[in-house]
Amino acid sequence: MSTDHTSKIVGTVWGLLILNTLGSAGAKTIVPLPRSLIQMVTMGALAVAFTLALAVNLRLRIRASAFVFLLTLLLVPSLISSADLESGFGALFRCARLALFVGTLWLLSRWWDGGLTFVRHHIRMYYVVLGSVAAGAVVSPGAAMPELYGGRLVGALWPLTPPQIGQYAAVITGLAVLLLLGRRTDRVSAAVVIVPALVLLALTHTRTATLGLLIGLVLAIGSLFLTSAAARRFFAWAVLCAAVAAVGFGSALRAWFLRGQSEENFTSLTGRAKVWDALLAAPRTTSEHLFGAGLGDKSFGGLPIDNSWLAVYHEQGMTGVALVAAVIVVLGGVALLRPPSLPRACAIFLISYCAIASYTEAGLGDASPYLLHLAVAASLLTVPAAAPASTPEVPRRPVPRWAQSSEVT
Repeated sequence: MSTDHTSKIVGTVWGLLILNTLGSAGAKTIVPLPRSLIQMVTMGALAVAFTLALAVNLRLRIRASAFVFLLTLLLVPSLISSADLESGFGALFRCARLALFVGTLWLLSRWWDGGLTFVRHHIRMYYVVLGSVAAGAVVSPGAAMPELYGGRLVGALWPLTPPQIGQYAAVITGLAVLLLLGRRTDRVSAAVVIVPALVLLALTHTRTATLGLLIGLVLAIGSLFLTSAAARRFFAWAVLCAAVAAVGFGSALRAWFLRGQSEENFTSLTGRAKVWDALLAAPRTTSEHLFGAGLGDKSFGGLPIDNSWLAVYHEQGMTGVALVAAVIVVLGGVALLRPPSLPRACAIFLISYCAIASYTEAGLGDASPYLLHLAVAASLLTVPAAAPASTPEVPRRPVPRWAQSSEVT
C-alpha cells in the first residue's frame, strides 16, 4: 500500500472519530433527525474507523504512549462501576464504545511522529463541521439561532449546541494562528479558516471557548517568545488591539460576555453550581466513591453536570479522577520539557484549552472531542522513531590478478 493511500486512510479514520464524538443531542434541526438514526451514524462511524485503522495496521505496530495507556487504565473503573448495571445496559454500551475508541487511538499511534499531520487533519475535519453550521444558518437563520438558546448559534443541519460549535471554532482558530506564526501555512489559507471560525464563535456567545482560545494562545505563543520573531510581533499587536478594543468597545464586550444574564445567574455559572453542590452532597457507597456509578450521559438528577472532573467523579469515582489528572499532568509535563518548537506550541495550546474547558464542560472521561484534542497533543509530543542504523560496509579485500576469472577465447 502506497504512503499517500495510507495517509488518506488515516485522515479518513480521524474524520470518522470526529463524527463519532459529535453527539446525538442538541438543537432541533431543519429536517428532524431521529436520535436513533444519529446514534446509528455516530456508532457506525466508530466501527468503520476501527476497521480501517486495523486494515492499515494489520501487524499491530503501535508507539509507546503514556496518554493512550492511561486511557486504557481508565477502562478499568468504567467497567467495574458499570458491571452492576446501576446505570443500566447503556453503561456497558458506553464502555464498549470507549474501548473501541481507545483501541483506534492505539492503532493510529503508529503514525504519531511529532509532526503536524494530525493538526492538519483536525483543522480540516472541524472546518467541514463548521461549514455545515454556517450552511444551516444561511438556509434557515431562525432554526440556527432559536429563542430556546437565547438567540445563540446552533447546528440547524446536524444537532450541535452552542458550546460545541464554540469549542470547534476556538480550537481550529488557535491551531491556524500557530501554523501561520510557524510559517507552515500562508496568510490567505489561514484567513479562510480563522475569519469564519471567529464569526461563528462570536455568534455562539460561548465564554468558555473564548477564554480557552485567548489563554491557550497566550501560553502557546509565550512558549515561542524567545525563539520566534513572528511570535513576538504577533503578541505585541495582539496586546495593542486588545487595549484598543477594551477602551473603544468595552460596553459591547461586557454585554456579549454577560449574554443578558442577571448577576446571580452569572455568578452561579448559569445554574451549574447548584447541580455541582447537589452532586457532591449526594450519599455514596465506598465502591461508588472509588469507582463511580458507571458511564452515563454526564448528568445528575436530570440536569447536565457540565464539569469534567465532577462528571468523572460521578461516573468513574476518585480512581477515574486520578487517571484523568495524570493525563493532563503527563502531557503538560512532557510539553514543558520539550525544546521550543511549533509542534510543542500547538500541544501547549490544546492541553491548556482542554484544562480550562474542563471546568464548565464534561468529556475528559469518555470518548469526546476533548480526548481527540489531547490525542493530537500526544502525537505532537511523540519523539520520532530513530532511523534504523545502516549496516557498515565491510571493506572488500583485493582479489589477486591470478585469481580473477578470465574470458576463455
